[in-house]
Amino acid sequence: MPMDQRSHQNISGQASPPKRARLRRFRRRVVCYLRDVLACIGLLSIVYHAGFDLTEIISGSMSPTLVGDGDPGSDWVLCERVSYWFREPRRWEVVQYETHDRMLVAKRIVGLPCESVRLDAGRPVISGEQLDLPESLNFLEYKEQGNLVRGLTQKCGDRYFFLGDESNDSWDSRFEGPIKRESLQGRAWLIVWPPSRIGFVNDGS
Repeated sequence: MPMDQRSHQNISGQASPPKRARLRRFRRRVVCYLRDVLACIGLLSIVYHAGFDLTEIISGSMSPTLVGDGDPGSDWVLCERVSYWFREPRRWEVVQYETHDRMLVAKRIVGLPCESVRLDAGRPVISGEQLDLPESLNFLEYKEQGNLVRGLTQKCGDRYFFLGDESNDSWDSRFEGPIKRESLQGRAWLIVWPPSRIGFVNDGS
């Protein structure tokens, strides 16, 4: 091939057929990769919004299980709803629920549907029988306030009776009464922040 023809092909700026094919394959791989990444992000977003919720603790009503006041350093808690798709809430679980004022709070389940609740020397008496606290919850001592003063008994009916771990500073079922099942938003599952507090929420198990 003459020298001037080879020089014309080199400076024409056009890619050879094999190079164009490699570019097309590269572009297809990039598009497929981006499509898969966006699909994964979308799927994770759907799973999170359907089954989980991340909440910052803004009061001391569940101390020492959950601590914070909304300032930096407060616990951030991951709540999950998946468990309650397959089973009913259990005693001692810490559950996020909506109050009558439509606020989200997290308290501990003490009384279950069809039970009654009263307090005796700081310990719950359920349907006439004093409960033995799980070993990990032996620090609990509930104060007689609201509807649980002077040995009064409260019936749960078809609802759940909640108490806060910091009993002196907790607006719970002693003041609002038992909470209906439809108001329960999810189980407090994992403290994800700050690093020094990362761990599973103490549910007495």
